[in-house]
Amino acid sequence: MPELHWNGKEAVQNHHHTVPIRTLNIDATQSHAKNVAAWQPTLDDNLIITGDNLAAMKALLPKYAGKVDVIYIDPPYNTGNEGWVYNDNVNSPMLKNWLGSTVGTDDLERHDKWLCMMLPRLQLMKQLLNMGGGNFLFYRTR
Repeated sequence: MPELHWNGKEAVQNHHHTVPIRTLNIDATQSHAKNVAAWQPTLDDNLIITGDNLAAMKALLPKYAGKVDVIYIDPPYNTGNEGWVYNDNVNSPMLKNWLGSTVGTDDLERHDKWLCMMLPRLQLMKQLLNMGGGNFLFYRTR
């Protein structure tokens, strides 16, 4: 079977395992519930999660692994016009050099950076998905 190779792939192959599981903190003041004072929010309600997408998906895993039917993703499309920055802190000298710099059209490693950014997210999405359903996760990069 054909396999895709790129710079940094080995470094990010298991990065999703190193991202710590975080707790989702519910902010009732941000709710659209009719009676927020009496409402006791739970993770069974509809959720809008603000934060790093990798950390957010990792926080969803304990409760929602294998329970999400559809994930819509809106990643940067690697055209060089987005001004996105590779920000995954992976323990690799090459990837540490990528941190904090804007990815532009003149960056010869822009495709490698994009693939390194996407792989851990796709691996977590795969763990969240199930084959039957009713649940929906919307994912958008910042």
